[in-house]
Amino acid sequence: MRIKIKFSAAPVFKTTILTRICDINYGGHVGNDRILSILHEARLQMLKQWGYTEMNAAGCGLIMADSAVQYRAEAFHGDEMVVEISVENMSSISFDLFYKLSTNRADRTIDIAYAKTGMLAFDYNVRSIMTLPEALIQHLSA
Repeated sequence: MRIKIKFSAAPVFKTTILTRICDINYGGHVGNDRILSILHEARLQMLKQWGYTEMNAAGCGLIMADSAVQYRAEAFHGDEMVVEISVENMSSISFDLFYKLSTNRADRTIDIAYAKTGMLAFDYNVRSIMTLPEALIQHLSA
């Protein structure tokens, strides 16, 4: 059975990321490994808007516990990738980020990929899972 990623929450963040020549693989399109890098960049931009990093998001670090990508169409060099991020499945120690990647070509929107990353609150000093700080929860829930 193939992965099916469904969105039920409204986006909390939206950005545009230009695909670069180093994102292109031997097939002439954005490589699957580069999609994860684009997700990472979008996630960092989302955190930065709140003054956070992955090492310090309101007092906790963030670590990726899992990821899934559903490819929908090819992306090419120079495509302006619109990345929308929504948050679901929040618990006291974790949350899921859902990403919709799309681009515009010939005046139509093309969905490139849907993705999900499971994120854990992590204390990098003691290498252990920790509780999500309330300030981060407030931003993610907005």
